[in-house]
Amino acid sequence: MPSPVDLTILLLTILLPLAWWFRNSLPIIGGKPRAALTTNGSASRKVDEGDPRDFVGKMERANKRCAMFYGSQTGTAEEYALRLAKEAKSRFGLSSLVCDPEEYEFNNLDQVPEDKAVFFVVATYGEGEPTDNAQPLLEFLMDDGVEFSQGGNRLENLNYVVFGLGNKTYTYYNEIARKIDKRLEELGARRIGERGEGDDDKSMEEDYLSWKDDMWEAFAARLGVEEGGAGDVADFVVTEVAAHPADKVYHGELSPRALLASASGTTTPVGSYDAKNPYPAPVLASKELFSVGGDRNCVHIEFDITGSGMTYQHGDHVGIWPSNPDVEVDRMLSVLGLDGDDRRHAIVSIESLDPALAKVPFPTPATYEAIFRHYLDISAIASRQTIALLARFAPSEEAREKLTRWGTNREVYAAEVDGPALKLAEVLQAAVGDSLHPPFSSTVWPIPFDRIVSSVPRLQPRYYSISSSAKLHPSAIHVTAVVLKYQSAASPAHKHEPRWVFGLSTNFILNVKNASSGANTPVEGQVGSSPLGSPETVTMSKVPSYRLAGPRGHYVKQNVYKVPIHVRRSTFRLPTSPKVPVIMIGPGTGVAPFRGFVQERVALARKAIEKNGADALKDWAPMYLFYGCRKADEDFLYRDEWPKYESELGGKFNMSVAFSRESRKADGSKVYVQDLVWDMRAELAPLILEKRAYIYICGDAKNMSKAVEDRLMKMLAEAKGGSPEVEGAKELKLLKDRNRLMTDVWS
Repeated sequence: MPSPVDLTILLLTILLPLAWWFRNSLPIIGGKPRAALTTNGSASRKVDEGDPRDFVGKMERANKRCAMFYGSQTGTAEEYALRLAKEAKSRFGLSSLVCDPEEYEFNNLDQVPEDKAVFFVVATYGEGEPTDNAQPLLEFLMDDGVEFSQGGNRLENLNYVVFGLGNKTYTYYNEIARKIDKRLEELGARRIGERGEGDDDKSMEEDYLSWKDDMWEAFAARLGVEEGGAGDVADFVVTEVAAHPADKVYHGELSPRALLASASGTTTPVGSYDAKNPYPAPVLASKELFSVGGDRNCVHIEFDITGSGMTYQHGDHVGIWPSNPDVEVDRMLSVLGLDGDDRRHAIVSIESLDPALAKVPFPTPATYEAIFRHYLDISAIASRQTIALLARFAPSEEAREKLTRWGTNREVYAAEVDGPALKLAEVLQAAVGDSLHPPFSSTVWPIPFDRIVSSVPRLQPRYYSISSSAKLHPSAIHVTAVVLKYQSAASPAHKHEPRWVFGLSTNFILNVKNASSGANTPVEGQVGSSPLGSPETVTMSKVPSYRLAGPRGHYVKQNVYKVPIHVRRSTFRLPTSPKVPVIMIGPGTGVAPFRGFVQERVALARKAIEKNGADALKDWAPMYLFYGCRKADEDFLYRDEWPKYESELGGKFNMSVAFSRESRKADGSKVYVQDLVWDMRAELAPLILEKRAYIYICGDAKNMSKAVEDRLMKMLAEAKGGSPEVEGAKELKLLKDRNRLMTDVWS
């Protein structure tokens, strides 16, 4: 008969493997019921199974009815894609995937079920080019031999929506949206509603709002869904955190690596710096380029990239990450009842209820102050849709009626919000009759914080043409920026008086320049009178101030200030051979990249002369720069540098300047850069038509760029013996198609 010890060993041999097998369903050892594990853990894993680049499979597994693809260079198209996804959920209760097209394959577009829809929200960048992340999508769709997963080249199954983001001052307005739309139609796909086109030159927001309602009506009819079932749906869960490790709390850091650096007080580890991980670049030097005492500012600033691993080429852009000014941070905190020291520094954690629909737009946990200072764009003009969405949270019936009126009446919004350039917190103050002037003691709006995160866009970098050459300045990036300030339209919120509106990023740069040089931020009355009115007529007397020390004071040390930056590549490049003629046209700060172009040729000339002697440049083609400003002694940028460049390039660099406030044509009208180009047509036309010259235009897209192109058409037509409308237009198109006419323009 077995002994008790033998029986014990036998029982353990049987029971222990069983206990291990059922460990997740035995509460006595801390397990969970197997059913609960299946519905929660494996359900979420199921969505992530399969090919990660198969968006159709992911839609099926996650029960999504829509896929929103965005082609975005600066984040705006992504923002509109998210808004469409949220509206699909709030209107119809339908969930969506919001997708970066770079992360997916499109050969399975022929597998999208007919009860689903694919949205393409795409920006047009540069000269009719797709954004970087939309390039693979365009290349696939536009291939003449395109073939889909089931072996065919037809998409009769596909329901699609297109909304384009563009600017009518550009030649190729919304070119990418139009290309995608036309190509999908050719392949048999069926568009829902009309193609939407937003014009950033006027009002992208109004174009979007006027388009979307009809589109949603057509969407409902095509997919057989009804509106009204979902109601107000939250995107995020916001939790205040009572205690959290101090070194894990974000105070404005833009990436986890930046948090590690600022929390430890060290330099960010060397590695890859980009839009997701900007480099805190020390300011090497800065100066005012306009004459002292004038009513305008133009800042030259240099950023040190020594040891960062960052590189750039002439023609590239630098993204500068500004913060919001003190007055707007204080205003928003006051409106939400978060202005007390204990509240503004409270820590919040934010989680997305549906990460495929709405990602948390900034790193958390973070303080309320950090969120409003560094992460949300509270300095932008309030959008009409956001105003309408927040009306339900008004603290009084009168305030609710005002927000509803501003949010639903396009004309009233234009006159009382957009024209006066009211920011969101100012709109909320105005609706309840509070003073818009600091110090603030605002009526508190009971707006759930998750709605603020959903409604206010992420603060994005502002891009500037780099005004230096890495061949002359390998360790520094130079920026040339005119400081934006203008007087707004009068409004009831400001007692029907105009007031100064300040551009967010350029005034941030001005503050950095003043702090670096030890200068005080100027009071408006001290910087000269404005042609639009005297300083006494405006209601904001000072240039806004910024907290430049950054998160945890990490952006300043021993009076050396740092600014987060990253480089964005560009195709705006010189021809590789110096034997090809170059014509550059850039008035005002449009001259910025051309300073880099000329420096690039100077560096090449020095090297050539060192190697081959004084005659090294004899076969080089000429470079022409046509520049324009108001007056020689007021705003002639880099006036002292150009003669030195002319000397070093041995007569191969020719500069012509139009002074619009000093020079007059025979008929008394002002002289602009296009007039200088026309005056030299006999010299320039043969270079373009016979010597394959490259032409570059940089600056204002709305007037200058178009005027220059008109003169070029007229000049080329005259040389060809034809008309501007036919021969001139043909030659101009040929130049653009061959990338011999390139523009870097803005409106």
